[in-house]
Amino acid sequence: MGKIRNIGMLTGGGDAPGLNAVVRAVVKTAKQYGLGVVGFLNGFGGLIKNQVRELNERDVAGILPRGGTILGTTNRDNPFCYPIVKDGKKVYVDVSDRIFENIGIQEVDALIIIGGDGSLAIGRDLHEKGLPVVGVPKTIDNDLWATEQTFGFDSAMTTATEALDKLHTTAESHHRVMVLEVMGRYAGWIALTSGIAGGADTILIPEIPYNIESIVKKINERSRQEKQFSIVVVAEGATPIGGEMVVQKRIEDSFEPVRLGGIGNVLGRQLEEVTGKETRVTVLGHLQRGGSPTPYDRILATRYGTGAVKLIMDGRFGEMVCLTGPTISSVPLKEAAGKIRQVPLDSDLIYSARMLGISMGD
Repeated sequence: MGKIRNIGMLTGGGDAPGLNAVVRAVVKTAKQYGLGVVGFLNGFGGLIKNQVRELNERDVAGILPRGGTILGTTNRDNPFCYPIVKDGKKVYVDVSDRIFENIGIQEVDALIIIGGDGSLAIGRDLHEKGLPVVGVPKTIDNDLWATEQTFGFDSAMTTATEALDKLHTTAESHHRVMVLEVMGRYAGWIALTSGIAGGADTILIPEIPYNIESIVKKINERSRQEKQFSIVVVAEGATPIGGEMVVQKRIEDSFEPVRLGGIGNVLGRQLEEVTGKETRVTVLGHLQRGGSPTPYDRILATRYGTGAVKLIMDGRFGEMVCLTGPTISSVPLKEAAGKIRQVPLDSDLIYSARMLGISMGD
């Protein structure tokens, strides 16, 4: 590997609060090393189509508190499985060679990929094909292997907690059961942490299949204690015992094709039918992805961005920056990508929830 002169960067997958903080940190750190920075637009699509913008300190001024990403993002355009129309039919082909051509055209010496497990898996494959890649872990779901926390999670958890604070007042006033559906995919981090912070009575997560009778038991128990309302937080990936996750839709061109969603409404109808209590359902959806990042996420994202540039300058390609205890370190992409980090069943978070009298639905 020759001397590093220019860094390329992209943001892939779903947006998350803190993406702009990473972009800012990369640009400002790169300047300290005398490096140029090029941003590829709209995820891997920009790499494939050679859509770029140069980034300097003026471009990143004021973006630290902004949600979203100034580079644009998408969870489509996997270069190893890219859709094209051939003879009137959609087929999928490997166009990864275009990336190497465009990297050469832009005179980029190393690429930073900021994304979740789908984006980082593509980054791993590109590195194995010879591209100098460094990964930055991003997801509100906090489900990436090999890092203790991803940026975006704290902001999403805060949004969910604030929603629970608001739902409490109307639930208590109207003596209702309030069901809040939150994101998280196949991990229950958002549901569990916001449920504890927001004073939920029942928390349902993918790691613990639930029994509807256990939830009803908790609601009735509260009624006997003259507490005529209940708050239920359910992760989008939660399932009943012996049942399956509720899938909202599938997007075949995405490298994250399954879209979960709808469990809140299913559960709400069941609870109202069985308990006879008026039940309302709130689905936070993309509210959890938007808005200004919390101070914690701004700091974590900044540390990841500066750490990514340091990996490049140290020549440590094929690695992902991660949080280990209080320290920013790194792990090989091949160990981090494609693995899901769920809530351990022996987690002290689950223990604390149970000791507070929160039902986990089992």
